[in-house]
Amino acid sequence: MKRRLRFAVAGLAGLAAAGFWRCLPETLFEEPASVVLLDRDGLLLGARIADDDQWRFPPIASVPEKLRWAITTYEDKRFFSHPGVDPLAIARAVHLNLSRGHVVSGGSTLTMQVIRLARSNRDRTYLEKLVEAILALRLELGYDKDEILALWASHAPFGGNVVGLEAAAWRYFGRPPGSLSWAEAATLAVLPNAPTLVHPGKNRETLEKKRNALLTRLNEAGRIDALELSLALREPLPLRPHALPRNAPHLLATLSSETPQHRFETTLSASLQDAVQQVVSRQGERLGSQGIDNVAVLVVDNQSFEVLAYVGNTEWSVDEDRGYAVDVIRRPRSTGSILKPFLFASMIQASEILSTTLVPDVPVQYAGYMPENFDRSYRGAVPAEIALAQSLNVPAVHMLKHHGVNRFYDFLEGFGMTTLWREPEGYGLTLILGGAEGTLWDITSMYANLAHIARQQRSRPQLRRLRLLQGEEDATGKVAEIGPGAAWLTLNALVEVARPGDEGQWRSFTSARPIAWKTGTSFGLRDGWAVGTTNRYTVGVWVGNANGEGRPGLTGATAAAPILFDVFGRLDNDAWFMPPYRFMKELDVCKNDGFLASGGCETERQWAPAEAHFERQSPYHRRIHLDPSGRFRVDSACESPSAMTHQSWFVLPPNQEFYFRRYHADYRPLPPYRKDCRTAMVAGDGGGPIDFLYPHSGTSLYIPLELSGNKGRTVFEAVHRDPDAILHWHLDDGYLGTTRTFHQQALDMEPGWHQVTVVDAAGNRLSRRFEVLGRGN
Repeated sequence: MKRRLRFAVAGLAGLAAAGFWRCLPETLFEEPASVVLLDRDGLLLGARIADDDQWRFPPIASVPEKLRWAITTYEDKRFFSHPGVDPLAIARAVHLNLSRGHVVSGGSTLTMQVIRLARSNRDRTYLEKLVEAILALRLELGYDKDEILALWASHAPFGGNVVGLEAAAWRYFGRPPGSLSWAEAATLAVLPNAPTLVHPGKNRETLEKKRNALLTRLNEAGRIDALELSLALREPLPLRPHALPRNAPHLLATLSSETPQHRFETTLSASLQDAVQQVVSRQGERLGSQGIDNVAVLVVDNQSFEVLAYVGNTEWSVDEDRGYAVDVIRRPRSTGSILKPFLFASMIQASEILSTTLVPDVPVQYAGYMPENFDRSYRGAVPAEIALAQSLNVPAVHMLKHHGVNRFYDFLEGFGMTTLWREPEGYGLTLILGGAEGTLWDITSMYANLAHIARQQRSRPQLRRLRLLQGEEDATGKVAEIGPGAAWLTLNALVEVARPGDEGQWRSFTSARPIAWKTGTSFGLRDGWAVGTTNRYTVGVWVGNANGEGRPGLTGATAAAPILFDVFGRLDNDAWFMPPYRFMKELDVCKNDGFLASGGCETERQWAPAEAHFERQSPYHRRIHLDPSGRFRVDSACESPSAMTHQSWFVLPPNQEFYFRRYHADYRPLPPYRKDCRTAMVAGDGGGPIDFLYPHSGTSLYIPLELSGNKGRTVFEAVHRDPDAILHWHLDDGYLGTTRTFHQQALDMEPGWHQVTVVDAAGNRLSRRFEVLGRGN
């Protein structure tokens, strides 16, 4: 019988122990929390109120030292020695309550208060007090004292709709808990005792007395000395709650929509974020008067790849008409010309061009696509680096045609562009002029990687990804397709871009620093881009309207570039990139066309990537034979070879020469043949005197109806090296007429294939085949 009784007692004890161990809920607090955004130093950038309209920040992991002693001294002086229930405090509470005839003290420890908070402050009865005591004992077995104190500090009420120590510190003092003074710590320590009756905006005298009494106790306990006490007693109470910062509202909204977490510790710098927002606000007013509502800016540290500033829009509001709530940094927008530097870098790496290699800049058509430069003019031929610096569209399309759309598409994807959703053929040659969409996040990252590669001491460094949250990995695992040489040459070309309003004179100012930068403007003036990089920083700017509406003056140069340089003015100066000589070599090239020296041209030295195999000899230098006077060309049929003089002559194809001469007064056209030996030659190889500006070989064209309903005409145009030449025009087998000086013919043709031919007085001729499309084509 005794044995059975012992088993029964043991069983009951076991059940009691199991029940005691399981009596504590696995999750103590289930109330919704605010979403908070912190900068790199723990400063609050912004917060979103919890779903129950309380400012309840996510739980803190520990309580700062001053608050630790202030709270325990005021609420539970034996907190670190009792097991969760303080018998002395309970005995004292019972004595006071009996002597006063009503409840004066509950004798609750901080641990018991945590339980009461977790149980939503149920009615104070003796039974509830017993339950709190049991659960407090259990809580002490599963948590250490610092964890219990942090639970209390995270969920205690601090007046109004402020819950938790961290929210209270920011609301009442505008600082994080760890930065509070002793007086401020004491103020917060006494608030939870009667938060509905006493808070900074109510019963200030009572609050001050409670605070000062606590400060005196802290002095008596040896936590603060007499001087600290004297200074703390003189500190005023806060007048009213502070408004919480709203320094990165679009980032806060974006992050909270992407992940369920409530505390985001970012890499942003609060001071720089505020400075950039001021720039955007001021510049946004200027742009807003022009009907341009939205601006976004991203600032990146090229050394750490940390995002230092993130301004997602001009301002934050729910104004749907102006799209202020949109985080434009993450929205794909037409890229305009902002991708041109990556084509330049890829072609430099692939040994297809050098920085000074001439590329054509003449009217051209590719399967019906006719690119134009922004100023609607042509330069004939320009060095590749100048075409990049001046953002010329026609040379860029020519370069992409030579390089290959598929190849460039793969390069962009590998370099971090995530928004290419079509196949390469779907973009075609428009890929380089805004046919694709990109995000400011991706584009800024790509420019930062150009800077990263240029700074490296490895031939193929790993690409990096931007870091926005602390602890994120920044390496992508992908090896860059270009080396430091190609990256440096690209950035060096971008330094030559004329700054807005400076007209290239910025170098004369000692405060100026080299910045490699590029603008972009989308078709229809809908998007303005400006991205710049130095050795240390990359800044990306987008300007436009979130709804895609275009505006006059909405260009990268006029709308986005001033913001770019305004932001750079807020950043520390830093040295320009050291040339990566280890990864480059010098080549001898013709000075006036950038191809490998040939034909006796004047040469200069040009940098190329060390691994490059540029093998293109100059196609523009010809050895010509002149008569003794040096004024006319001759050949062996009309002049003795011994009497000839021989020269290397820079000769562009006639269509390029036609435009090139307008910009280069020193260009010397080929001397004419002497009349007694002038011979005809078939043009088309670049050596003849004739070329077509339109049509191009294989052109398909459609002749529209005029407003009158009559069939229209298409104007064909040719050029001749001799400005006084007369050209005779033929269409198929019919003669059309002659032209002088301006060689244009308006032609009316039936659908089908045709051939136009021009012939000069010397018999030089040139033909083009083209197709006229009918209504069914």
